[in-house]
Amino acid sequence: MHRRQISSIAHTLHPVAAPLSDASVRTLLDRAVPDGDARLLDLGCGSGTWLLRAQAGRPGLRADGVDSDADTIAAARAAAEAAGLGDRVAFHAQDAADFSAAHRYDLVLSIGASHAFGGLLPTLKAADGHLAPGGTVLVGDCFWEHEPGQSTLDAGFSADEYDDLATTVDQVMAEGWVPLYGHVSTREEWDDYEWSWTGSVSRWALEHPEDPDHGQALDAAAEHRAAWLHGYRGTLGFVTLLLGKEPRP
Repeated sequence: MHRRQISSIAHTLHPVAAPLSDASVRTLLDRAVPDGDARLLDLGCGSGTWLLRAQAGRPGLRADGVDSDADTIAAARAAAEAAGLGDRVAFHAQDAADFSAAHRYDLVLSIGASHAFGGLLPTLKAADGHLAPGGTVLVGDCFWEHEPGQSTLDAGFSADEYDDLATTVDQVMAEGWVPLYGHVSTREEWDDYEWSWTGSVSRWALEHPEDPDHGQALDAAAEHRAAWLHGYRGTLGFVTLLLGKEPRP
């Protein structure tokens, strides 16, 4: 079973592929999405959940979503058509780092997709290249709640992979960004996300006992669950930042 297939199953009950509740997503979008006519871009959009939710009650929005997985993009297009938004949201199956458009965007999103750019700061640099004057960026990435111990490192992380929250925000500001709002995911949001991830994969395996990927799915869920419970639970944090930038001279 391909990792992308596992991820698709894992997010069946938690389509926002990040430790954020529906209420938090609504609040972040209410803070971030401009009023009236606007263009949005989601770099690493996955199934397009953020862009589709942003459209609710906002008929003046036009949006593009970019993701490297063609199957995920196909699912996002189908969801947009089913919601009657096919003429307002376009999805592109390509590397987010290589995407270009003829116009700039009033809001650029990239939530939990910094791996596509090589880290948080490169993600912001890429987003800045698409931003219209006065536009903002909504970005979500991990940080260390406290210094990772050996159990967290054994789960597959490196100590220098992230910084603490204060250092992370300082680094963002040093690149000229101005925080306008932020949300730190709670333990409850993390737990809901992880139980949904592992539970969805496990349920799929139990419901498909004859599928040749049955055992691999159970193993993937067990491995993920162990890494979370015995490794990074309470150590790995997630922050979503709404950022503006002073006008270029």
